[in-house]
Amino acid sequence: MSTEYRIGREGEEFAYRGHTLEELQELDLDEVAELLPARQRRTIERGLGTEQRKLLETARQRTEEGTADDPIRTHLRDMPILPEFVGLTFEVYTGQSFERVRVRPEMIGHYLGEFQLTRTSVEHGQAGIGATRSSKFVPLK
Repeated sequence: MSTEYRIGREGEEFAYRGHTLEELQELDLDEVAELLPARQRRTIERGLGTEQRKLLETARQRTEEGTADDPIRTHLRDMPILPEFVGLTFEVYTGQSFERVRVRPEMIGHYLGEFQLTRTSVEHGQAGIGATRSSKFVPLK
């Protein structure tokens, strides 16, 4: 990918634990795992599941083919975001629908599910008639 990613102050290039994005993308999966936080590192060291390996292969194919804009649908909210995923678009399942997540370099080391919330805040309306003792005397409109 020839896209330049910048973060922070003007002119400052993205770096993850002292490595540029290009360096990270050239590293082997085991070498990347050593740089990730403990929980994500253990996920990779124990071995990715069959679905996770399939998702990784699909992401690699999309990158090679140059069809990175086509979203990849997945239910795998527990997939660690790897440097190979930068620039790809995923549709992550929230329990009700698939929501788009465009992977940026700052997301490396997190999980896909962290960027699509499954719970929404509840905003209650006015209490109905008979809901409580005090609402018995609420005038009808």
